[in-house]
Amino acid sequence: MELLPLVCLCLLSCSGETSAAGDGVKVVVKEDDDAVLPCSLSTKEDITRQTFDWRKDESQKDVFFYNSGIHSDNSNIGQDEQFKGRVSHFQDQLKNGDASIKIIKTKMADSGIYSCIFPNLQPRQTFIIELVVDQVLRDRTGENIPGAAPEPNIKTLDVTNDWALLQCEAHGDPLPTVEWKDSDNNDLNAEKPQISERGGRSYITVNITVTKTDNYRCVATQETISHQIATVTAVRLTV
Repeated sequence: MELLPLVCLCLLSCSGETSAAGDGVKVVVKEDDDAVLPCSLSTKEDITRQTFDWRKDESQKDVFFYNSGIHSDNSNIGQDEQFKGRVSHFQDQLKNGDASIKIIKTKMADSGIYSCIFPNLQPRQTFIIELVVDQVLRDRTGENIPGAAPEPNIKTLDVTNDWALLQCEAHGDPLPTVEWKDSDNNDLNAEKPQISERGGRSYITVNITVTKTDNYRCVATQETISHQIATVTAVRLTV
């Protein structure tokens, strides 16, 4: 089926990056940002009394349904639990043939292929939109994710008037990467990471020698689960 041109991409200026995606449109947003999925008739005919149906992926999850003023937000029309209370349309744009929707506070699970379907048009019309929700690294210890690293442990191994030797130890599954940063968030050159086993658990240890007074941060990152957590220590030198 040939896809008609999609318009109203200007709606995406505050809702992520948009680009062509094969025969459809790709919308890219950061996790927790809102996403506008565009769907408009090229004829710009009034669809206030029309029907349009948004579905997701091959499972055809119910995302949003509209039928002559009755829609998922004001009726008992079925909507998948994933999207309840998170999806709205642009009522004032229906007169322009615009059936776009907005998904608030996007999650990784929202990524996928969406279909915007006009079942009663002749011929029936379907628009395809791909939504990509980019991961955001953040402290996810409160989300009860198995293996998420706890706060790294920092020790001062040695200190003089003009330098201090710091050690950072972290663990998790998968084993996190560890970086040292200063108060300006600059990456610092540290010693080569050391991996050890203790009590059936893997630990990563990274030492660093610092030569100025500052607050130093040890950051543990697990990319695969979008988890990042840090510990800060203050170093006060007399030089």
